[in-house]
Formats: sequence, structure tokens, C-alpha cells
Amino acid sequence: MTIQAALERRDPLPAGDPIRRTPRDWVVDVLFFALAVCFTVLVHFDGVEQRLPPVPRAVDLAMGGLGCLGVWLRRRRPVDFAVIMGVFSVYSLAAAGVALIALFTVAVHRRFAVVAPIVAGHSLAAFLSLLIRPDLPMTHWSQAVLGVVCVTAMLAWGMFVRTRRQSRRERAGRAESEQELLVARARQLERDRIAREMHDVLAHRISLVSLHAGALELRLGALDGEVARAAGVIRDCAHQALEDLREVIGVLREDRSGADWATDPPDRPQPTLVDLPELVEESRRAGMRVLLKSQVADPGAVPAMVGRGAYRIVQ
Repeated sequence: MTIQAALERRDPLPAGDPIRRTPRDWVVDVLFFALAVCFTVLVHFDGVEQRLPPVPRAVDLAMGGLGCLGVWLRRRRPVDFAVIMGVFSVYSLAAAGVALIALFTVAVHRRFAVVAPIVAGHSLAAFLSLLIRPDLPMTHWSQAVLGVVCVTAMLAWGMFVRTRRQSRRERAGRAESEQELLVARARQLERDRIAREMHDVLAHRISLVSLHAGALELRLGALDGEVARAAGVIRDCAHQALEDLREVIGVLREDRSGADWATDPPDRPQPTLVDLPELVEESRRAGMRVLLKSQVADPGAVPAMVGRGAYRIVQ
């Protein structure tokens, strides 16, 4: 991953997000604040500043002091902080050091598309500063070279920090995805184990019921037709229950979300209100006295989910 590609990704700290400083952040902020204060004080007592009238010198110092205080807010509003310090640096030498800190902050917290115009604005501010402050001891060329070196160093540092943070987040995201896959795999294995146990136990018992019902039907067929019919119903119901069990086991072994069920329902049609008469008839053949009173004019028009729920309740 290149540095520019990393910078074009989503901002690590979008504007407006609450900022919670870590101990490392506190150390960095205190260090930056101390450097900004030292730079402001050194510039204020420099020979060039001492030659200024009291009022311009006080304005310069005030701009530098405001920049030092702004260091504590740079994480929350990095773009605004960089723009303000760029404006201050046009006139104030004391704000020049804080302007470099502002460029570093923008490079860490914003994309390259946002950083580029801010750098251009600071370059314009430096050029205007040379026109406003011709009394500086350094030549224009030496000041330009020094400014380019300082700006490049701060931008490179900020871009490196941003890239490293994004790399850390990507690694954490991959680790989380791998953990989710492991959990899903464990759930699937447990689901398969439960499915095998259910199939082995219940299928065996239902098969025994079906086997004994078939034998009873054959032995009593000639003696008692009613008992034979009841045995036949038991056998049919056991066979149907076994088929339903196999279907449930198959569903249990699948890992399908709710959206999958909505777009791809099971192949076997699910019972609805239309199938209620058949359910009642099966119960009557088994010897139950069932009276069904349905006030639904068109069972087929009832939503499938409601129909299945009503069918299961009656069942």
C-alpha cells in the first residue's frame, strides 16, 4: 500500500467525532505545546522582533499565544486550526512554528485531497510574509528553502503516522473477521453434531413406531378393519414424521440467514390454511373427533407466514 493510497482512504477521525486522548496523545500534545511556547518566546526576544514597534510586536505575540492554545484543539478541528494558523503566519513569526504543527495534524487526520489545498495556502502565506516582513535577516531564497524543508518534513511525518494507523486498523479488522469466521465454523460444527444426534435418536424411535404399526396392520387386517385402519394411519403418520424430521435436520445443518430464507425458501412447500382440511381429516382417520370452524373466505389469500402460524397452532 502506498502512502498516497492510504491517505485517500476514509478519515481516521472524521470531523465532529468525540476525541478521547490516550496517554500517548497527552504526551504528544504536551510536547507540541511546549515546543510552540518555546518557539513563540524565542521569536519574541529575537533581535528582529525587538526592532518592531510595541503594538505590532504585541499583535505578533498574541497570534503566537493563540496558536499555542489552539494546539489543544487541533485534533477536534484540524482543518480549521490549519487555516487559522496559515492566516496568522502571514504576519506573525511567532505563529510560524504552530503552523507547522497544524500541517502535521491535517496530514494525520485528513485525506490528501484536503491536505493539498491547505499546503498551497500555507505556501501562499509564506510568500506574503516575505513581502510584508522584508526586515528578516535571511534572504528570500534561504527562507524559501528552509520553509520547504520544514513543511516537507512535517507532511512526511504526518503521512507516515496516518499510514501506520490505517495499517493497524486494517490488521485489527482482519483479525476480527477471522475471529467471526472461527465462531461461525464452531457454530456450524455444533449444529452438525446436534443434527446427527437428533437424527440418530428420533429417526430410530419413529422407525420402530412405523415398523410395529405396519406389523399390527397386517396381523389385524382380517380380524378388525377399524383397528387395521388405525394402524395404517399410525404408520403413515410415522412415515410423514420421519420425512419431516429429515427436512428439519437438513435445515439445521444449513447456515442460512433471514434474508436467504426470504429470497430462497425451502424447496418443500410449507403448510398453510389451505392444508387445514387435510390435517383435520388425518386426525379423524386416527380416531379423533375434530370439528373445524373456519371463517376465512379465501384461505389461499392469507399471507404465507400467517397461514403457517395458524396451521401450526391448530396442529
